[in-house]
Amino acid sequence: MAPAVTDSMPWEGVVSGVVRATYEIETALPLEAVAEVMAGEQSSGTFVRVARETSELRARHAATVAAIEELPPSGRPPLPGASGDWRSARRALVSIDFPLRNFGPSLSNLLAAVAGNLFELREVGALRLVDLDLPAAFAKVYPGPSFGVTGTRQLVDRPTGPLIGTIVKPSIGLSAAELAELVAEIGDAGIDFIKDDELQGNPPGLPLSERVPKVMDVLKRVADRTGRMPMYAFNITDDIARLADNHDLVLAAGGTCVMVCVNTIGLAGVQYLRERCRLPIHGHRAMFGAYSRSPQLGIDFVVFQKLARLAGADHIHTNGIRNKFYESDEQVLASIAAVRAPFLGGYPALPVLSSGQSPGLAHATYAAVGTADLLVLAGGGVHGHPGGAAAGVRAMREAWDAALVGESLDARAARVPELAAALTTFGRY
Repeated sequence: MAPAVTDSMPWEGVVSGVVRATYEIETALPLEAVAEVMAGEQSSGTFVRVARETSELRARHAATVAAIEELPPSGRPPLPGASGDWRSARRALVSIDFPLRNFGPSLSNLLAAVAGNLFELREVGALRLVDLDLPAAFAKVYPGPSFGVTGTRQLVDRPTGPLIGTIVKPSIGLSAAELAELVAEIGDAGIDFIKDDELQGNPPGLPLSERVPKVMDVLKRVADRTGRMPMYAFNITDDIARLADNHDLVLAAGGTCVMVCVNTIGLAGVQYLRERCRLPIHGHRAMFGAYSRSPQLGIDFVVFQKLARLAGADHIHTNGIRNKFYESDEQVLASIAAVRAPFLGGYPALPVLSSGQSPGLAHATYAAVGTADLLVLAGGGVHGHPGGAAAGVRAMREAWDAALVGESLDARAARVPELAAALTTFGRY
């Protein structure tokens, strides 16, 4: 368990070390001057030197510009309110070192320092936070994922190969009886993982108090029949004061996973849950596009996933290739690689592929990613199968099995009608 928050914090006395934040900026003003404005704005300075901003204080608390690497101009217009003549715009990666003594290893205060007001500066016409290098002090405070890849595999009883999962569809509107019927169908078909949609939280129509016992009763019956119980990620996203009770409801019913929308409850909410949680935390990235879609403004996925892992998310959505949203395959593959990369000596989390996934993507995904340590979610790609959701589960499983053993889709589909039908319906890549 993570340390409880008390009057005496575990980072008291921390006076050394820095956080290095790297930004991609574009400006019509001198790069060096703009970088200094950024460093001053987010540490000891303001728009004018004030009386008590002594040289001694600046030596202790001022952020410093560590590096400036100029890049070719983007050719994009500036953000509203940017200063200067944009015809002379210059673009660069700017790295700034922030003294840890200013905020300590606290995620909420870290973001106030490295993001804070920077996105509002007139001096920049584009600004994205693209990476964070954190000192070991954060690892002493934030234990990170409790289960990660290995623990999730153990709970699902799937020691090798990708975990094949789905999202409940329709996302909202099913009755308890309809949901139970769906869970039984795909559970008996051998699904590894089922999750609530991010839209299905704790609504009056199907509250957690009704949904959890109904689903768990079905899953236990599936386990009796098949010998394996799929993992179900109940969406317990809520006000922070209710997160612990929602988790306890799932735990008491025999559930094996809870889900939260990382951006809507915030990093502090994820950490609050992690301190009290005895189940894997499935971290959904709902709202991520608001922070990252613009190439000119926001926070990159590299930063998001590091902070989510620190806060305690065991599973992190990365999107999937050929997805239904805006990200390119290159962006998605970079996101998967980021989640798989060791961070502060560990923090292993499971990449979650979703958004328009189907059996025809298995070979391309495996070839591009090079690992089966993945949770592959297909919503419409399972529930939209012409033979029903159970046939959709088998098609996904067979496609991925073929990819892992080096068998072509066509060869496997010739023996598996469900896969052949899926390829006709959803296509191949």
